[in-house]
Amino acid sequence: MTTPPGNTAPHTTHTVWDAGVRWFHWINLLCVLGLIAVGVAILNDKALGVDNDGKILLKTVHVWIGYVFALNITWRLVWAFIGGPYARWSALLPGGRGYLSELRESAADLRAGRARPYLGHDPFGRIVLSILLLLLSTQAVTGLILAGTDLFLPPFGGSIARWVAAPGVDPGTLVPYQPALYDATAYAAMREFRAPVVTIHLYVFYSLLVVAAAHIAGVVIAEIREGGTLVSAMFTGKKILRGPPADGARKPLNPRTPGL
Repeated sequence: MTTPPGNTAPHTTHTVWDAGVRWFHWINLLCVLGLIAVGVAILNDKALGVDNDGKILLKTVHVWIGYVFALNITWRLVWAFIGGPYARWSALLPGGRGYLSELRESAADLRAGRARPYLGHDPFGRIVLSILLLLLSTQAVTGLILAGTDLFLPPFGGSIARWVAAPGVDPGTLVPYQPALYDATAYAAMREFRAPVVTIHLYVFYSLLVVAAAHIAGVVIAEIREGGTLVSAMFTGKKILRGPPADGARKPLNPRTPGL
């Protein structure tokens, strides 16, 4: 960050992101990348010449990555109640005392090209991240339902199997793409139930791409305007700021002289 003439405020190091937030962030990133890669292959299975066995394999890999993804999201939602001050709902969700004023001030600073450093998420970032968490949670829930309807996998696969198994067929023996094992009427009803879940899962996926792009753009802008410590803070947990943060200063760990 370029220091205005006469600004002798020292750089200060602040502990911001606890280990729970940092682990969630990077596990989530890896899961999302893996789910996108496998999901795109599933969506284009015919163009790729994938047969039924290949589709089952792709969907199984997708589901197992999805389990890690869903557990990680659950962990983050719980951590928002018990984690550090910048991990909690009060620091994550838009709203609360003075939020609208902060939002207006941040918008004015953005238009004027002024840097307004925050220890936690800035007002716009809180909106984006709240939407992102909602979409991620929706994707996890719909994905778990589809794991049951496609592959009869937990947590809903047992109920789905009991629903569609043909008379005299053990639900525990059901496998995908074996219509002889299914009751035709029940299976048709299950597919009707499944259809809107597929639609939600697909369009939330597209929405996630847009919101994730907005999140990345926001990080890049903040990196440029605030001095380039956002990404490193997700590894170290510490942000280096010049001057007092807009969301309330905590006692810095390491005051450092300007330019160091």
